[in-house]
Amino acid sequence: MVFLRLSGCNLRCPFCDTDFSASKEMSAAEIIAALLATAPSLPPANRRVCITGGEPSLQLDAPLVDALHEAGFIIHLETNGTRPLPAGIDWVTLSPKEDFASNARVVLPEADELKLVFTGLNNPEKWLGFAARHYFLQPCDPGEICPADGGDSPRRNEIPYGDVERAFSEIDTTSATLKYALSHPEWRVSLQIHKILGIA
Repeated sequence: MVFLRLSGCNLRCPFCDTDFSASKEMSAAEIIAALLATAPSLPPANRRVCITGGEPSLQLDAPLVDALHEAGFIIHLETNGTRPLPAGIDWVTLSPKEDFASNARVVLPEADELKLVFTGLNNPEKWLGFAARHYFLQPCDPGEICPADGGDSPRRNEIPYGDVERAFSEIDTTSATLKYALSHPEWRVSLQIHKILGIA
């Protein structure tokens, strides 16, 4: 699988580790050429692209979806779910951020998987009613507080269940996630293996 990261986001989550300071405008043809150059040995039947961000729904459109399919790519998308998506995406991962920003209301009616960032203080149970085939908890990795927007953290009243610094300083989120998933088997654990291995 190759990753296509689209720049920009409509949210500023306090744990965001994405740098939006650099971007390059590209056409659909240029994007496909870059993807194929990254994984030149992949036969068309095994081409998969994961489109992430930021929030990819700010830029992803039907012509790019069609061009990716024409090039043989199966399209995976990671989204915060606050905006409608173009048709034709093969796999949608929804990572809702309603616990972290007041403007993060999910508008998608369904997703293939729901991946909730778990701080140890938020409540996953409210998401079990959302139409998804798979439910994952991912331990929150605080990183720096909002590096994407120059360090401006959101207003404290946008972070329910206590402030984010308390969650990060007092709770081992990985242990809390494992403990929660063991006692709530409808949830599976999702880990960012590249961070555990020290791969940027």
